[in-house]
Amino acid sequence: MSKHVIVISVDAMVFEDLEYASTLPSFARLIGSGSVIERVRSIYPTLTHPAHASIISGAPAGKTGITSNYIFHPDDPKRSVEWRNRLDEIGCDTLLHAAKRAGLVTASSCWPMTAGGGEVIDYLVPAGLNFYFKDRDHEPMEVFRELGATPSVMDILAEGIEKYGHRDLHPGVDELQAFVSAEIIRRYKPNLLLTHPSYVDNQRHATGVFSDKVEQAIAETDRWIGMLLDAIRDAGIEEETDVIVLSDHGQIDISRIISPNFYLKEAGYIRVDEEGCITSYDAYVKSTGASAQVHFSHGATAESRAGVEGLLREMAATGSYGFERVFGKEELIERYGLFGDFDLVLETDGISSFGEHTEAPAERGFDILDYRYGRGTHGYMPERGAQPTFIACGPDFKAGVRIPEGSILNHAPTIARALGVRLRDAEGQAVEEIFR
Repeated sequence: MSKHVIVISVDAMVFEDLEYASTLPSFARLIGSGSVIERVRSIYPTLTHPAHASIISGAPAGKTGITSNYIFHPDDPKRSVEWRNRLDEIGCDTLLHAAKRAGLVTASSCWPMTAGGGEVIDYLVPAGLNFYFKDRDHEPMEVFRELGATPSVMDILAEGIEKYGHRDLHPGVDELQAFVSAEIIRRYKPNLLLTHPSYVDNQRHATGVFSDKVEQAIAETDRWIGMLLDAIRDAGIEEETDVIVLSDHGQIDISRIISPNFYLKEAGYIRVDEEGCITSYDAYVKSTGASAQVHFSHGATAESRAGVEGLLREMAATGSYGFERVFGKEELIERYGLFGDFDLVLETDGISSFGEHTEAPAERGFDILDYRYGRGTHGYMPERGAQPTFIACGPDFKAGVRIPEGSILNHAPTIARALGVRLRDAEGQAVEEIFR
């Protein structure tokens, strides 16, 4: 059992990246002396905040309650997006809770879904998403304080913001969290630290799944991992620290952005005024990138519900509207453990991402300012596309083990086993083959 576990979630890193990553010093060190689960099946939908809730709980999105990056407002479905990001939104036990029960010291540096988690996170720098800073760029420290940043890290955070900025922009936010993580390790030697560099994800959205820009982001990530490895050495805990590098999802290349809401409006299921504002609706399609969740209004009749579902299934059958299938509630629960405040899910045709507009044209171009509408994106069912990967190195893990496939639900139980703590709600299992 290790005394310290450092978990680095490299957003959107996939197995195919390991060939290049193995030529870089930090990745080569970890891959060469650790175990690798080559391709890991994520959850549905393959989105960052739902996946990170599952990574630290071992439970699928239905059980965690984090079924989208965004909060859906049924009274105003076009309301500006608010991300789910608070630890208390996760509806089940997590590694952070389990570690705290065991009396261990915990830390989180920009890990999704940890805002407000100070009761179980000793050293917390929450993910500072951009919408938090609307009209508040002049007071970033106050914003982080309100999000739950703990007093003991405020001086580290202030120094990092002065160097790298406070906005969720790349690569500055990645530099910030690497700096903060390294300083927390040096000063406080936490038993569990979670951090989340996401420059690889950013570059895939902007330039496509495999590009020179993605390789540059992997190289930068290698440098940030090196900063943490140096901090572990400086703290004198190298011989008793496990380092785990994992990922949440892959991405697929996108050719178009298409909005089913346009067709629902044309069929009369969404009503708008002269300015195009929604006045009422029977169903609204909320984008989750390369899938979409269909919400029926409270006022929708059985007839309108059946009409909407019938229309969507007809559209899927044609292969012309961006989605190849419509999942109902029972199938979602059985196949993926997914359920929530939506009634149906639309799955991409493999080249389309979903918009939410009701205005013509139904099909639009890319918008790299929104991850859902980039040249690469995710949110699709977990069988699709390049798969995320998992690397574990340290005193608890064997060297040279290669496992072809795994599940993201096994990550939390595996980390819990290394820490010697017990999770209450995990559906996955510790991967025993990689332990010494």
